[in-house]
Amino acid sequence: MAEYLKLKATDCKTCYKCIRHCPVKSIKFEKNQAQIVQEECILCGHCFVVCPQNAKEMRNDLGTAETLLKSGKPVWVSLAPSFAANFSGPGIGAMRTALKKLGFAEVEETAVGAAIVKKQYDVLVNKGEQNVIISTCCPTVNQLIQKYYPEALSSVAHVVSPMHAHGIDIKRRNPEVKTVFIGPCISKKAEAENSAAGMVDCALTFRELAQWLKKENIEIEFSKDVSAPGGGSPGAAGAEDNHTLERLFPINGGILRTMKKENREYTYLSVDGIENCRFYIEDVIRGRMNRCFIEMSACAGSCSVGPAMSKNWDAPVRNYIAVNSFAGTEDFPVFDYSAETLLKKFESLAPRKIYFDDEAIEGVLHKLGKISREHELNCGSCGYDTCREKARAVLEGKATLTMCLPYLKERAESFSDDIIKNTPNAIVVVNENCEVQQINNAACALLNINAHDILGDQVVRVLDPLPFIEAGQRQANSYNNRVYLPEYKRHVDQTLIYNKGNHIIMCIMRDVTEEEFMKAEKEEFNRKTIEIADRVVEKQMRTVQEIASLLGETTAETKIALTKLKESLSDA
Repeated sequence: MAEYLKLKATDCKTCYKCIRHCPVKSIKFEKNQAQIVQEECILCGHCFVVCPQNAKEMRNDLGTAETLLKSGKPVWVSLAPSFAANFSGPGIGAMRTALKKLGFAEVEETAVGAAIVKKQYDVLVNKGEQNVIISTCCPTVNQLIQKYYPEALSSVAHVVSPMHAHGIDIKRRNPEVKTVFIGPCISKKAEAENSAAGMVDCALTFRELAQWLKKENIEIEFSKDVSAPGGGSPGAAGAEDNHTLERLFPINGGILRTMKKENREYTYLSVDGIENCRFYIEDVIRGRMNRCFIEMSACAGSCSVGPAMSKNWDAPVRNYIAVNSFAGTEDFPVFDYSAETLLKKFESLAPRKIYFDDEAIEGVLHKLGKISREHELNCGSCGYDTCREKARAVLEGKATLTMCLPYLKERAESFSDDIIKNTPNAIVVVNENCEVQQINNAACALLNINAHDILGDQVVRVLDPLPFIEAGQRQANSYNNRVYLPEYKRHVDQTLIYNKGNHIIMCIMRDVTEEEFMKAEKEEFNRKTIEIADRVVEKQMRTVQEIASLLGETTAETKIALTKLKESLSDA
């Protein structure tokens, strides 16, 4: 299946904003990345517009358009009238000039096709054969019905879109011509590829056109020019400036303003925005609508604020005024086509759904700690409206358990609480006013206090506040400072962590009293050992000295005796 929207994988930040804004939840989340489920997507472009990381990208077809220009055949542009809102200034003449510089042979407004389509809508209404008629100008609405409300297909007007009708008209007049549609819509790319007999050869967005013009250094000459889209070409019947009524199609209610609405039995309604469209479609299915023609547009503000506008997509009022001012009061004179030529069959494209019973869904909810209905917060942080929708998405493989932020928060808090509660280290948390915010069991035991007696009170009641004050002033951490707590007769290694984001200071104290006691014992043992060694050495020295003294006296006496013996022997 062709990919018209896809993800830049490295840019996804798991914010779930695209899921939250996707009206049909055609996005799955796996491996920490959001992925578009192509067969379920209706190409509304909401995910593309709201992504804060610009992680979604639409398919770029500039290469295809450039290839058509190089084919040797004339290439005509069908330019959506919402260009008046996107480019804010130039008329069709200025746009034609700029586009011809790119190499296009001719430029006409898609409003020509709109004139053809609205005539067919009037025919359907006047026949009165369909009880409810839903317009088919918006391909996203068409896909919404085909994929999610196939029961309403019998109420769809089986008529081609203005883009398709214009392609038919251009190729009737010039069979060899290639056509490129340029507009504000992503889903037009899919419609162009699926148009019968290749009536539209390529679809570009205003974003792509702006990119192309910039690359070729072509500037649009802003002017008051409002010349007719046909430019005098055959089929446009030499249309004059006032033949511009169908330029209203891009704004809410624009289709109805161009129709004759001659059949008074019908009620004529205009609905924009996907959620509003869904409400009306559901009412059609339930039989609550009777004898109605409903103009539907997926974008709130209609095509003038399409998702592929290069600018001004978030200015519906300004864009409405721009398009409304650009339009005139009369119809384009167009060729009278038969209903068969403009016929488009819409078939069901409903994706296959697997049914999951309540037991399976509740099994997922239980894994998230949601044991009863009261636990189902339906906060929408995961992107799904209800916890049960999220559970169903998990079963479908489109979501993971960890997308539930309350679940993650509770699990993280539980894990954190378990660590703080069970660690042997004493932990005291204070705010920047040195008021105790949290204290664990080990700290209570160390300081011989109950938690409720100190929580919210000044830390000075139990600890010296000076290290906390210094940590707050320096906004810096200190590690393993050996501190003696005389009132508790405890030695601790004290670490102070300053948390700038939460403006708190966490004190972690490791009780080293036993270590200090053993250290003192060892020092005392060493001292006594040294004393004993000193006494032994001293005694040994005295003994040596006494022995030496005795040996000296004995030696002298021996010398005298031997001398006398020598003398006696000499006399003899």
